[in-house]
Amino acid sequence: MEMQQFYYDNKIVKKFLYATIVFGVVGMTVGLLLAIMFLFPNITDGIPWLSFGRLRPLHTNAVIFAFVGNSMFAGIYYSLQRLLKARMFSDFLSNLHFWGWQLIIVAAAISLPMGYTSSKEYAELEWPIDIAIALIWVVFGINMIGTILRRRERHLYVAIWFYLATFVTVAVLHIFNSIELPVSAMKSYSVYAGVQDALVQWWYGHNAVAFFLTTPFLGLMYYFVPKAANRPVYSYRLSIIHFWSLIFIYIWAGPHHLLYSALPTWAQNLGVVFSIMLIAPSWGGMINGLLTLRGVWDKVRVDPVLKFFVVAITAYGMATFEGPMLSLKNVNAIAHFTDWIIAHVHVGALGWNGFMAFGMIYWLIPRMTKGQLYSTKLANLHFWIGTLGIIIYTLPMYVAGFVQASMWKQFNPDGTLTYGNFLETVQQIIPMYWMRMIGGTMYIIGMFILVYNVIKTVRANAAIADELAEAPELQKISKSRIKGEKFHPWLERKPIQLTILATVAILIGGIIQIVPTIMVKSNIPTIASVKPYSPLELEGRDLYIREGCVGCHSQMVRPFRSEVERYGPQSKAGEFVYDHPFLWGSKRTGPDLLRVGQKYNDNWHFNHFWDPQSISAGSIMPGYKWLFANKPMDISNLENKMRVMQKLGVPYTEKDIAEAKNNLRKQAKTIENNLHADPDFVKSYENSKKSAEAKGEKFVPMNEREIVALIAYIQRLGTDIKVKDHSKK
Repeated sequence: MEMQQFYYDNKIVKKFLYATIVFGVVGMTVGLLLAIMFLFPNITDGIPWLSFGRLRPLHTNAVIFAFVGNSMFAGIYYSLQRLLKARMFSDFLSNLHFWGWQLIIVAAAISLPMGYTSSKEYAELEWPIDIAIALIWVVFGINMIGTILRRRERHLYVAIWFYLATFVTVAVLHIFNSIELPVSAMKSYSVYAGVQDALVQWWYGHNAVAFFLTTPFLGLMYYFVPKAANRPVYSYRLSIIHFWSLIFIYIWAGPHHLLYSALPTWAQNLGVVFSIMLIAPSWGGMINGLLTLRGVWDKVRVDPVLKFFVVAITAYGMATFEGPMLSLKNVNAIAHFTDWIIAHVHVGALGWNGFMAFGMIYWLIPRMTKGQLYSTKLANLHFWIGTLGIIIYTLPMYVAGFVQASMWKQFNPDGTLTYGNFLETVQQIIPMYWMRMIGGTMYIIGMFILVYNVIKTVRANAAIADELAEAPELQKISKSRIKGEKFHPWLERKPIQLTILATVAILIGGIIQIVPTIMVKSNIPTIASVKPYSPLELEGRDLYIREGCVGCHSQMVRPFRSEVERYGPQSKAGEFVYDHPFLWGSKRTGPDLLRVGQKYNDNWHFNHFWDPQSISAGSIMPGYKWLFANKPMDISNLENKMRVMQKLGVPYTEKDIAEAKNNLRKQAKTIENNLHADPDFVKSYENSKKSAEAKGEKFVPMNEREIVALIAYIQRLGTDIKVKDHSKK
């Protein structure tokens, strides 16, 4: 049989590897800065683009889509060519994918600190960037499928099944979760509202973890672990069961993020059932990975690559045991909104994704440079300091989660809350935050060791070049099943059919959960007293979104005695029908805000946003001094915002829109008048006016500044339900 010569494209792998390393350093550095902010909340005082609320989504996006994303693409581009015995379909598409993805990351790094965000977790980027992501993802898919169709290897290896499922599912998730109506070039509103938006978001959010952080890395595990161990995969049959059961079951599990919320109970229960089932395929994958190392455990003692892979797979097993456990309602009642979730997430991110990426880098760089790793000792040091970093990071966070949950729920014998002041619970876990910072510092030191080791390896060896290979051309055989051929081996040589079946498998769960929630009105009972936001409140809500307040504050009172006592009446689905997007949150660094409206006067909020510690001793909330700046709030898009909301079903009339700016100014003036009740405010206000005049600056009245809009929104929260509840008494 005649052999064909061709070159594997190693240069695209190199580009993605280098981007992985660069953005790993960036993403982890931002994460470390955020950990420091829990201890020194005003370390970036007065700098809006370095505030916690704006940097948190930058950290998550940089780690998930820049660090993990680039490492995923590097591994796929390397393994896919060798598994198919073919160069990538198009060098142009490979490079378009690489540079397009990096530009998207840069756009995220610029836009998120500027406050351009949709507020949806792991999907914060605004609509123009969402479109760019979809287009570049399609480029990646065309390149991958094109390579598969011109392969020289008949059967698709298990890793490729996971790559195909990743491509299809991420596309579906991203498109459906990102459907939004633009208001301006960098502002949009989700087409879904409240409960429906929450379900779609966590269908996306959970499955972004499943199909961006898990399935592609399982594919990489199936390639790189056998390669590094020089052993075949433990069980081919187990890999089949693992793949199909995982992609079918995972897609149903999203609602376990919304237990005890206003989501319909049937949807919550479906999420729980499938989350429990999920442990079987997840552990099937872990077992298949670890048992691949049978007979070579002696190599693990000396080979840093295998060390990284073993701990990565173990972390995957731990995280995928913990996920189903957290979906049990009695466990979720303890863990949700606490630092337990932070620990859980970082076991997966630092352990599974981080260590898989590090092991892959240490394996790939020497092979592509045709030499030895500069220092095995340094790689082993990286492994140990990184492993200790994960332990020192996560264990205190588990403790913090238990401390928070137990303190939030404790009652005195007379029926009052033992810790009625939320800040008492915050102060108890500060030592754990110190430990987290130390653990994070150790992990990032390990990253710097890797950077040094890679640079020295690349400099000492040959430049990374395309690699010559040869293989016979694929011979055509019958499209139908050969006599005696079982179904799955037949499917493995049919990439189109395999992709279609994978698509059907992932669509079933989403359709059954989402369509009834959107289409069946009884899932979201309306409440007559719930009215649309006033123009000023709408502007204030957008400022709340811009500043990332949802990263620390929930707006969801669960049906627990402790929460009703602390925050007020339980949340109801009908409260959120005008919330585009929903703002239920996933973490309580600060207290829930759903019922905070009218709890404090306007002056309290004014002073609290300026200097939280002066109002709430021991608070770790930063100040928001830029909201007070001597410049008018931007209301140029106010009418556009209301028209978009009108299209989304919010009952604004044409008169409401025509009079929006006048009504905004009236409500703002009322708040300013309330502020004048405080002599300290009057004195400060007059001094700032004189100061502006002395500098020759135009003085902007307080009623035109952003802080007033944010106060208006905060004061509105929960008041509709309180009105209705009082009317019943």
